[in-house]
Amino acid sequence: MKKENYTISVYTENNIGLLNRISAIFLRRHINLESFTASVSEIKDVFRFTIVVNITEEQVKKIIGQIEKQIEVIKAFYHKDDETIYQETALFKIASKLLFEERKIQNVIKDSNANIVTVTPEFFVLEKTGRRRDVEALYNQLEPYGLMQFVRSGRISITKEKLHISKILENFGMEAV
Repeated sequence: MKKENYTISVYTENNIGLLNRISAIFLRRHINLESFTASVSEIKDVFRFTIVVNITEEQVKKIIGQIEKQIEVIKAFYHKDDETIYQETALFKIASKLLFEERKIQNVIKDSNANIVTVTPEFFVLEKTGRRRDVEALYNQLEPYGLMQFVRSGRISITKEKLHISKILENFGMEAV
């Protein structure tokens, strides 16, 4: 079986130690996490972990089974890239003098659809939201000028199909917001 990217969505209660137990599931199998984010979900008092891995479908099915054995986990789903809508966000901190002295940087910003979120006499900050390849392309264009700081979020995603999480939550006595 071939490896491909899978986005795993885990709906959970917010309990201390769960993150360690979930990451241990991947560690035991020597699976590297490409991306990991955590946030509130569309359901009151339910949190969502979004994990991206590059593995086989057989492996992801086993992982889902192990994750769902955790008592705080309500439900876990996995999807291929073409079944989700996903984005990442990155921030780039660059010396302000370059904005005015290097005309090429202005063109890079415009062509990449990045947004300037703040400007000070010492630095400016760009924000770029898009697919990882878009963020990496902008990074590669800006890096030769010197980046003061760079940070990229993990993937955030929603499925194209309905998840039916509301029906699952009825069994837990919870309601979708």
